[in-house]
Amino acid sequence: MNQTTYIQQILNLPEKSIKNTIDLLEDGATVPFISRYRKEKTGGLDEVQITSIKDELGKWKDLEKRKETIIKAIKEQEKWDDEIERRIASCFDMNQLEDIYLPFKKKKKTKASVAREKGLEPLAKMIMSQHEEDVERLANRFVKGEVESIEDALAGARDIMAEWINERQRVRDVVRRKFQHEAIVEAKVAKGKEEEGEKFKDYFSYQEPIKKAKPHRILALFRGENEGFLKLKIEPSEAETVEKIEGVVAKVWNESAREVRLAAKDAYKRLLKPSIENEIRKELKLKADLSAIEVFSTNLRQLLLASPVGQKNVLAIDPGYRTGCKVVCLSQNGDLKHNETIFPHPPQKDTAQAKRKISSLVQQYKIEVIAIGNGTASRETENFIKNIRYDRSLEVYVVSEDGASIYSASKVAREEFPSYDVTVRGAVSIGRRLMDPLAELVKIDAKSIGVGQYQHDVDQKLLKQKLDEVVESCVNQVGVDVNTASKYILTYISGLGEQLAENIVQYRKENGPFKSRMELKKVERMGAKSFEQAAGFLRISNGKNPLDNTTLHPENYDIAKQIAKDLNLNLEELVGNERVKETNPINYQDEERGAITIEQVLKELSKPTHDPRKKAKVFSFSDQLSTIKDVKEGMEVPGIVTNITDFGAFVDIGIKENGLVHISQIVDEYIAHPSEKLAIHQHVKVKVVSVDSDRKRIGLSMKL
Repeated sequence: MNQTTYIQQILNLPEKSIKNTIDLLEDGATVPFISRYRKEKTGGLDEVQITSIKDELGKWKDLEKRKETIIKAIKEQEKWDDEIERRIASCFDMNQLEDIYLPFKKKKKTKASVAREKGLEPLAKMIMSQHEEDVERLANRFVKGEVESIEDALAGARDIMAEWINERQRVRDVVRRKFQHEAIVEAKVAKGKEEEGEKFKDYFSYQEPIKKAKPHRILALFRGENEGFLKLKIEPSEAETVEKIEGVVAKVWNESAREVRLAAKDAYKRLLKPSIENEIRKELKLKADLSAIEVFSTNLRQLLLASPVGQKNVLAIDPGYRTGCKVVCLSQNGDLKHNETIFPHPPQKDTAQAKRKISSLVQQYKIEVIAIGNGTASRETENFIKNIRYDRSLEVYVVSEDGASIYSASKVAREEFPSYDVTVRGAVSIGRRLMDPLAELVKIDAKSIGVGQYQHDVDQKLLKQKLDEVVESCVNQVGVDVNTASKYILTYISGLGEQLAENIVQYRKENGPFKSRMELKKVERMGAKSFEQAAGFLRISNGKNPLDNTTLHPENYDIAKQIAKDLNLNLEELVGNERVKETNPINYQDEERGAITIEQVLKELSKPTHDPRKKAKVFSFSDQLSTIKDVKEGMEVPGIVTNITDFGAFVDIGIKENGLVHISQIVDEYIAHPSEKLAIHQHVKVKVVSVDSDRKRIGLSMKL
């Protein structure tokens, strides 16, 4: 079986589409590029399907690499034969591959190796054949040297047989299936940890079939075990599993078979159970990790694609009490124009002076919108801002501060604002993320943005890989203006990377704004492949060619020019013109570019801006709430969804503590996951169903 067939069986996608996608990936093409500009070759596969092919291709390569290592090891032992070659060639499961290799693995000193040193392997072979009725008479022949008794001889023979049973692939498959289909995960509180491990109280006496255990519960159980508060056990019925093993290895009912059955029981308890349980734990952990990462990825995508207010003059405030509120004024391009600190709240409470200052800044810097961080003193600052008289109409937004402190202390922030302290950088981040959440949030480690679930418990390498894929996908989905984009967002553009992103910014500094996409080829180290991958995602506004400000790839400009000629339009008139939709795609097809490509070109010409984001909407919290003490059962208040997990959604209702809408309280009908009905930043109305001030927990319902 080749890699294409292997992936086709797993993903059930057209074999030709998979093969062409693999060829493109191997040639250095990125997922965003393939999904948008190579639909003809992939048969119209979307980004998710192409990413799945990429992931499965990686698994195939890992499997092939492991096979090479195993084959080499077995050949070095001079034990290679046609049967082993056949088994390895036909194996496409990593666990089964390790089962094949198990008998050839170099082992440390074991009970079986000690028994072999005593010369008991021939006895084990005779008993394993299960022909001998009188095993004691047989064992007596081996009582010599270190073997002091018949029982010593039989015990040693059982140790060797237990190892053979453990290494038999059919036995391991039987035990593996029992674990996969019938294992129970059981948790108990660790002795003396009842009080200290209070947060794991739900699992102090807990058991559930692993087939039914939710991923977030698995992660909670493993965390409790890792922190020493829980004792975990994962296994099926021992008696039933041993009986299954005996059914494979014990053929008859005689004295030899009795010894084989004893060896089978020992093999299970001492060798098979720990090995397969460890394997199942890894599988459960990986499955739970992938589920948590998927939740995080979905949330992150929604956060990155959150509505921008666009290029406006912004006054941003990082609120606070004792240290005051940090105020910055930003230009339409996000440049820092002014910063200072005001003290409208206790203990200074210089409200009048603060009002005058804000009013003056709004007028001086022609402020259009105000952004307020949602941290300490946020509601008080919002009320303060809304009670000021201005010389113009202003929109006031409360902006999530998640990750702002991480950014303000980062190398990125120091490079951007070397002369300013972390408080000023934090306020700038709040303002900029209102203008364009995507452009600002890419500067922050995605794990720090605060929309995950058990993100610190999952495989960190896998988490980073998947979150980077989400950021790359979002950046390329929106595209960037190459003349205003920071090097941090350019890094995620298809085909660029850190060095080319830096070279683009440097070229811009030395030569002024890019006039055309073709000018990108003059950037140092911008080769043909990098240009091909990146060009369609980089926009140039007010350039020489209006097509450079569309999602159309330069390789298809000739089609656009021909369409413009046929419609008797110039290129400026062509872009966004409704008449494009009347064009017959068949007229422009050639050997390389078929119907799918031409239809995509027409779509991009008729709707040239590919930005999927909607404009930001102003939101107001309830005036009744300032702290958790104001929250009462039965209240109905507006809120904003801030995080979505497997078990529910967290909602900001305008106080420090977010409330939780449990999955059962979202809608009356059954839903498998909260994301079916809710999205990050969604404006909702919720009812307070419970308040626990001591534990700072608020229960909410959307079943109004």
